Amino acid sequence: MLTGEQLAGLLVAVFWAILVCFLAYALLKLARLINEATKLVADLGEQAGPLLDDMTRTIEQASEQLGRTDVITKQMAGVSQNVSAVTTVMSSVVGGPLVRAAAFSYGVRRALNPNRPAPERPQLPKGRK
Repeated sequence: MLTGEQLAGLLVAVFWAILVCFLAYALLKLARLINEATKLVADLGEQAGPLLDDMTRTIEQASEQLGRTDVITKQMAGVSQNVSAVTTVMSSVVGGPLVRAAAFSYGVRRALNPNRPAPERPQLPKGRK
């Protein structure tokens, strides 16, 4: 039969054996996890390059489109200024002579037919107080 010291030594040895097995199992699992993480990082590194290239191309194309839009906007501002200027010129060129012609024709009609009464001017309605 085993003595107390031998039994205690056997229990300590069994405990250490179980502990070593548990630690070995945990280290194996950790090694597999690190291996899978390494593969995942390597795959991401391989895919990141083309993705960054695509993003760079997309940003360059967007910048080109913004440049074109800026040019179009500036040209449209110039066109609207030109239209405004033409409108001002046309109103001064056509408007003035038309008013003068209407006034002249009214004067000629009045001169040719002096008995004809002048048309009444419309009056604004009187407001209530």
